[in-house]
Amino acid sequence: MLAEVEDGRLLRVTGDKENPDSQGFLCVRGQASAEVIDNPKRLLHPLIRDRRTEDAWRQASWEEVLDHMASRMQAVGRERVGLWSGHGVASTNYGTRIGGHYLKRFANLYGCQTWSGTIICWGLGAFGLGITGTLETNTKEDMSQNAEQIVLWGANLASQPNTARHVIAAKRRGARIVTIDVRHTEAAERSDEVFIVRPGTDAALALAMMHVMIGDNLYDREFVAQHTVGFEDLVQHVQPYTPNWAADITGIEAERIVSLARNYAATRPSMIVIGGSSLHKGANSWLASRAISCLPALTGDLGLPGGGFGPRHGSNSHGQALNNIAADDRRRPGTYIPSQMSEMLDALNDGRVQIMMLFGTNMVSSFADAERLAAGLAKSDLVVSYDIFMNDTARRFADIVLPSTAWLEQIGCKSTNTHLYLMEPALQPPGETRPLSWILQRLAECLDVADFFPWESEEGAIDAILEHPSTGHATVASLRAQGGIGALNISHVAHPDHRYATPSGKVEFYSARAAELGLPSLPVHETSAPLPAYPLALAQGRTLSHFHSFYDHGQALPSLARLETEPSLWLSPADADARGIENGAPIRIFNDHGAFEASATVTELIPA
Repeated sequence: MLAEVEDGRLLRVTGDKENPDSQGFLCVRGQASAEVIDNPKRLLHPLIRDRRTEDAWRQASWEEVLDHMASRMQAVGRERVGLWSGHGVASTNYGTRIGGHYLKRFANLYGCQTWSGTIICWGLGAFGLGITGTLETNTKEDMSQNAEQIVLWGANLASQPNTARHVIAAKRRGARIVTIDVRHTEAAERSDEVFIVRPGTDAALALAMMHVMIGDNLYDREFVAQHTVGFEDLVQHVQPYTPNWAADITGIEAERIVSLARNYAATRPSMIVIGGSSLHKGANSWLASRAISCLPALTGDLGLPGGGFGPRHGSNSHGQALNNIAADDRRRPGTYIPSQMSEMLDALNDGRVQIMMLFGTNMVSSFADAERLAAGLAKSDLVVSYDIFMNDTARRFADIVLPSTAWLEQIGCKSTNTHLYLMEPALQPPGETRPLSWILQRLAECLDVADFFPWESEEGAIDAILEHPSTGHATVASLRAQGGIGALNISHVAHPDHRYATPSGKVEFYSARAAELGLPSLPVHETSAPLPAYPLALAQGRTLSHFHSFYDHGQALPSLARLETEPSLWLSPADADARGIENGAPIRIFNDHGAFEASATVTELIPA
């Protein structure tokens, strides 16, 4: 993105044609992002209130709010303080996760609770892939040049334009495109074949594909013998998982499942692109990626150009890494709550966590079981929100709100799977907005946390994170000298040496590690039977103009908010007719966890 600035004011943003990833393309969200900068609803000063009512806010100095935070943290004790962050802290460091390094370093040296934000996003998928040993991905450039078949499994790349361009290039070259999803997506419109699967049944589909591939001898014997563990166990295990069994579960005809499996095995190299988080937001949803991850090991497509897995949200290419400055080896001893949503909710509600510090996140709108979370936040002794806007969580529960700088107002460094990008500040921060590092430095001083920020400047901290062979030991200065862009030292092909990050060093169909954790040692499908009172399955998604919870009350990007002025629930004509619901009608969606209101969008894009 290029920013055009005149007399200290942002005029417009445009795509950077010299950018090797985007090649000048900006999605609609990027095009509208300039609306954030001079937005009249931006937070410009610290705010504090003595009671949680809308009219109780008053402007405060940084000294007052930091002193208040420190005194409350000292009063309850460090182990009762929790840090939670979202995408908001990654606006200048997506991929490099510099903001995450700062937060984890602070939590380690101070000794408070901190949790991985990936648990509400792609973390469960990564867990399933990691159990098998197939976390690495081929690059989008390799996909466009070498894949003969691309399976978009829960991946609507219309919302990921940098990758979508390479899928289109592969199709023009002659590659076959297959979409597997719970609805007819924009990507499905460009696909050669589309499979609509019932929500939460992807593992069943993958198991039936394995049944066909093994039963029809459509697997690579040499690869399986040399690079996998547990194949004989898998052979016996998948025998009951027939296409007929899967058809009843997935809603896909048995004949089509057989055809899908045979075409996948016969068309080589085939690359699977898993939705980074779309598959992994339900109960036991890690099982989907666990089962899917076995497929390219059967065909022997791992470690090959055009094969294995394609780029997904949160993935790394082979060799991609950074230096860790989080001081994990210096974490203070304590009783820490694991990164599990249920454990976090229990701790908030039983008083083991009494202070929540929220950084760049509208937590209530993005966390599972919002009712329990809201109850826990309401009980909290102190809730602090650091953000660009007064989001809904802050409005309802925060006692202190801290104003954040935006991405054009601070230095940063982002990375993709192939490149580094230096982000120079283009504007002065307005009002009393401050970057994350500044706040954590001052808070560390108030709490006598030693050595939190040993660098002379934020450039020094970025240099420390980039000190790794993957970056070519890049620095801010070296990137600046290269026009802000640096190529990563990576392989465009995942697992080129056929070394896999498992205890055996091989792909593990059978995982003793999973068994030790009390989990299934082989891929399985598990699902909860629908309750008679709640027969419908809710699948989350977004339109091209939306991004997570960033459009809270339409305040951030008003031009996009005007495109969709209210929440919308898409449902099939059959389900709508059965309930007497007309297109555009106001409806209430509920279960035993809560409810929300929306307008009905009756569309053939959603299956019955």
